[in-house]
Amino acid sequence: MRRAAAFFAPVLTTLVLACAPQGTDAQAPSALSDSAFAALVGRLSESGGFFDTDNLISNEDSYLHPVSTLRKIGTSGGVYVGVGPDQNFSYITAVRPRAAFIVDIRRDNVLEHLLFKAAFALSRNRVEYLSALFGRAAPRDTTGWSAKPVDSLLNYIEAARDDTSTRTRLLAEVRRSAIALSAGDLATIARFHDTFIAAGPALRFNTFGRAPQPYYPDYRRLARERDRDGRQAGFLATEEAFQFVKGLEDRNLVIPLVGDFAGDRALAGVAAWMKQHGEKLSALYTSNVEQYLFRNGGFDAFANNVAVLPRDARSAIIRSCFNCFAGHPQAVDGYHAVMMVQLADRFVDLRKSGRLVRYYDLVTAGLVTP
Repeated sequence: MRRAAAFFAPVLTTLVLACAPQGTDAQAPSALSDSAFAALVGRLSESGGFFDTDNLISNEDSYLHPVSTLRKIGTSGGVYVGVGPDQNFSYITAVRPRAAFIVDIRRDNVLEHLLFKAAFALSRNRVEYLSALFGRAAPRDTTGWSAKPVDSLLNYIEAARDDTSTRTRLLAEVRRSAIALSAGDLATIARFHDTFIAAGPALRFNTFGRAPQPYYPDYRRLARERDRDGRQAGFLATEEAFQFVKGLEDRNLVIPLVGDFAGDRALAGVAAWMKQHGEKLSALYTSNVEQYLFRNGGFDAFANNVAVLPRDARSAIIRSCFNCFAGHPQAVDGYHAVMMVQLADRFVDLRKSGRLVRYYDLVTAGLVTP
């Protein structure tokens, strides 16, 4: 597998560079060494906290709806910041940043991203990635698979047998991480992988102590979802989109951090890194974290952290709302989560003017019209 990856590396590098946003002011490194990657994760991470979900996949059925809006306002390049698992990869393919930071209060999220990173490292293409992630034997000959639709890839995974050697290779790749991992960390990653293997593409978001909701989408539905323009816009929808994310992962530029959005290190450290490298925020994906920040009194600290992120007129915030207020103008029939986009400058201005007092204000004021 490694020999094959080395053979394809020049082609993939050319493809990634061709897809990357071009700009004379870009100063972010083109790659981080393994040691620099691990040091950055350690330096910017905070102490971990608890959240009552496994969060192995998203429960936002409409997560791709903002992609159309991001395209409309021209959000691209720069640095992407997000929270949670692999829905971030689809936003990354939409804005094509030069680097991405995934900030989550759960250390388990960092561990899951190391699982994803290992799957990318072992894979030349989408079908090999899905095979690694779900512990299936990859096709012996992947010629022609790059042109297949995501449905065909998922059908293959559902029909393929579990493969012990695939699991062994993936966990061996995880152990090669430059990030120091305890025996407990490795056991957690193995448990996550076993969950992907057991559930397959039927895997759903799970909460602790509460029954899964019937409207939670499974992995298959999330991979097949579309944006508001009807396009399949996930990172697995096309080989080109997948290769862009793989390029960032292979160059250590998808950087997972343990951090509280209202904390004093992670987002502030990302802001300092961006300033050091002359970069701007492209998109900040908050999911529905702000709802919890309003509840626990952390919203003001979060807003202060957002205010210091370098940005421009197209920097955007992507957020979701569950059980959102009746008649929300951006709700889409048939979807449980309401997704919305707000320009970061607008968010900062609304907060300065005292107009973001309640969560209701946040999810209704100053939004970009899809």
